[in-house]
Amino acid sequence: MRKLMASAYKEVLLLLRDWGGLAILFFMPAVLIITITLIQESTFKAVGESPLPIVLVDEDNGEIGRTVASNLREAPNIQLVTEEDDKPIDKARARTLVSEGHYQIALVIPEGISRELNEKVSRNVDRILGEFALVDADTANAASDEREWKTQEISIYFDPAAGQTFRNGVKTNIEQLLAKVEVRKIYDIFIDQMGLEEDPGLLNGEIITFKETIAQKGNDGIIPNAVQHNVPAWILFGIFFIVVPLGINLVKEKNLGTYIRLRTSPVSYAIVLGGKILTYTVICLIQFMLMLLIAKYVFPLIGLIEFDPGGQLPLMLMIALVAGLAAIGLGILIGTVAETQEQSAPFGAIFVIILAALGGVWVPTFIMPEIMQKISAFSPMNWGISAFYDVILRNGTAADIAQPLAYLFLFFATTLLAALFYDKRNKTS
Repeated sequence: MRKLMASAYKEVLLLLRDWGGLAILFFMPAVLIITITLIQESTFKAVGESPLPIVLVDEDNGEIGRTVASNLREAPNIQLVTEEDDKPIDKARARTLVSEGHYQIALVIPEGISRELNEKVSRNVDRILGEFALVDADTANAASDEREWKTQEISIYFDPAAGQTFRNGVKTNIEQLLAKVEVRKIYDIFIDQMGLEEDPGLLNGEIITFKETIAQKGNDGIIPNAVQHNVPAWILFGIFFIVVPLGINLVKEKNLGTYIRLRTSPVSYAIVLGGKILTYTVICLIQFMLMLLIAKYVFPLIGLIEFDPGGQLPLMLMIALVAGLAAIGLGILIGTVAETQEQSAPFGAIFVIILAALGGVWVPTFIMPEIMQKISAFSPMNWGISAFYDVILRNGTAADIAQPLAYLFLFFATTLLAALFYDKRNKTS
């Protein structure tokens, strides 16, 4: 035990002399968790809460144009723009404003769309009512005359920088709005043609609505936020980034001759590695607690939601511990194989970023292509983040996270054994 503690103390001294390594271990993850969470929170607000200006060009000047304008004005977070410098915006100007990035959306209602809709709906209603002899014969015969109806197109101009998901969402909302307008028009003409004195009120209120519920064990209805998604992801990213200073220190020991002196001293290599594992495990846990403290006490000061682990803290601590061991095993393997710091540092950093991308830290795995989803199943970051999400978002138990924790520990054992095998083979050759 005394030799193990001496080895661990040596690792602490190495870290204290490397301010750059300490910055990678503590400062960079703290900056990342604050920056990325702020960016994503702002993005969610921009989409759901901030006013969205929409340029409307009404060439129809009829019922459809008035109805669309009225619905857009009443819609939350929609800012309707119809004039520029107190002059009405025409179709060409609207397209220019959007193409230059001044606005993201422009809606152009073509001339004659209200008249065309009224005529088409009236003829179809007359034809249907004529089948039941609810209108006179002349009206029914007029309605039965075949006519080529021209499809009316409402033009939507999008900013070239607008993403496909944003465009699809806007088009869906506008299509729903226009569908309601058409249904209302058909309904009103039926009422008029049938000669009803009072509206039966069939379209008053919603008949079918949706209730959104987030399914969680024993705690339905709590909607996860950006903080709950980002805190575990960037805790895991920070933990795995210890492979950079750990690999660098191993390479330094080889290049400076420290490694040879350690191997010739009456200390087993297991004790040397044990000191590294002990030291960096403590560092991982300090990282974990530091990130939690930032999420709990700093986030509310900068306008973010406080992250409170509550009763899930012990399970989160267990995940951080095992994930830290997996990162340590990877760092030891990289440091053992690399010959120079120029090999170890860039490779370690890039490899961790790749594991993060595959594991769902940058982009959720469920929106990845199918082939990438299959590949991500082999990323230790994916195992760790899945365990965190099971605990934080799904109220999981220790049994629920047993499998990803087993994978992480197996990854630690495999990388450590691979490093020992490589070291032994090089020593004997």
